[in-house]
This record gives sequence, structure tokens and C-alpha cells, in this order.
Amino acid sequence: MNGMSAAEWLAPVVLSLRVSFLASVFVFVAGVAAAWGMSLVRFRGKTLVETVFLMPLVLPPTVVGFVLLVGLGRRSALGELAQWLFDKPIVFTWQAAVIAAAVVAFPLAYQTMKVGFASVDRDLQDAARSMGATEWQLLTHVLLPLARRSLATAYVLGFARGLGEFGATLMIAGNIPGKTQTVPTAIYVAVDSGRMAAAWWWAGSVIVVSYLLLLLVPRNDSDS
Repeated sequence: MNGMSAAEWLAPVVLSLRVSFLASVFVFVAGVAAAWGMSLVRFRGKTLVETVFLMPLVLPPTVVGFVLLVGLGRRSALGELAQWLFDKPIVFTWQAAVIAAAVVAFPLAYQTMKVGFASVDRDLQDAARSMGATEWQLLTHVLLPLARRSLATAYVLGFARGLGEFGATLMIAGNIPGKTQTVPTAIYVAVDSGRMAAAWWWAGSVIVVSYLLLLLVPRNDSDS
């Protein structure tokens, strides 16, 4: 690997996959809950709430990272609570990278799930309600099965978005080799130091994983 050991190459890759997996699980659960909940309720200010959900999709990642850094730093209420509960700060840990990846991936997953739930025939939902189904039964027996393509797409896109997160991760988790260094931050440091071969190895790993993930995205039956 042109001067880079296998362990040095593998560490950011493994950490990135772990961070992306944990973030995507959280995003999937939170996205389903949010999309389902927002489809049930009608209230003033609903548009404002949904706009907040989607903000990380359009904000620069460094801005998202800065907000997270301020909100979760040692001097914040949440930061002090984490310090008290776990005897360590949130920021500059691999857990902070999970939070950053989840925040930036959530809007994409939420919007995809929302569209999927909206595509389910309203007549089927009304028929289920008329037969005595609760909203929870409607979710588990009607919405989730019929929107499974959108849900699968949302999970894959959320995972891929978390895998490629850089700006927010760098702000809140830093770039500590072997601890918080993910593939995107490793590539940045490698390019900055002129280690182009190492950057290509890491970039190649992300390209391969991302390609394989996109192959898993459900497509129409007519697609080849």
C-alpha cells in the first residue's frame, strides 16, 4: 500500500462502517416514528417543524457541526449531563461521529419515508380503520409492508449519507487516528499531507461500498 500498513488503512474503514451502521439504525427508527407521527397529526406550525427536520439537508455540514459542538460541548447542559452520566464528554469521541452522521442523514431518510407512507392508498387505510384497526396496527400491518421499498431506500441512503459525512464529523468528533478518524477525514488529511496513494486507497473503499449500497436500492420491476 505504498508505505501504509493494512492496519492503518483498515482502522478508518472499520470505524466508518460502525458509525454509519449505528447512525443508520437510529435514523431508520427515528425516521419511521417522525414520518408516521407527522402523517397522523394536524397542527399549526407543522410546516415549521418539518422545516427544522429538513434543515441539515441544506445547511453546510460545518454549520451543523458547529451547532452540535455548541449544543453538546462540555459547557452545554447536554454535555454536562453526559459528563455526569458517563464520566466523559460527548465531543471528540466516536459516539460524536455517530451523532453527526445521524443528524445529517435524517432529513434524507425522513423525506423518503414520508413519500413512501403518502403513496399508500388512503382507501386501504380507511378500510383498515373501519375494521377496528388501531393506528399502531395500521402502521405495522399496512403502512410498513406497503411502503417497504421506500423504507429500504431510506435506510440505504441514510447509511450511505452517514458514510460520506465529513464536515459535521470533523467539527464534533475531530480527527484522532484510531479513535475518531473516519474515511472522509482520513482522505482529507492524506491529501493535505501529499499522501495521494493512501487517499486513493481510502477513496476506493468508499466508492466500492457506496456502489454496493446503491445496488441494494429497490427499483421498479421494469428496471434492468
